Amino acid sequence: MPTYDYECPKGHRFEAIQKMTAKPGASCPKCGARARRKITGGAGFLFKGEGFYITDSRSADYKKKASAESGASSDKPAKAKAEGGPEVKAPKTSSES
Repeated sequence: MPTYDYECPKGHRFEAIQKMTAKPGASCPKCGARARRKITGGAGFLFKGEGFYITDSRSADYKKKASAESGASSDKPAKAKAEGGPEVKAPKTSSES
């Protein structure tokens, strides 16, 4: 159940745990006056599940260096073939059928 913030007319602030389907309203525990529900920021948001990684927000400089490294690693099969080593082939994609 969520926690809601309340404030009474005398300025006392308190929290109340209520069902989401309950009507807003609570009595102040200090003075007994009818309190009003305050609008708050809530708990924020959470990333759950697949699809979000810390690398999604890397700097442009980091991305340039990473792409340069991945481009350099793709030259290795051609170099190995030129030196008489085994030929390495990339797997076919669905568009190459």
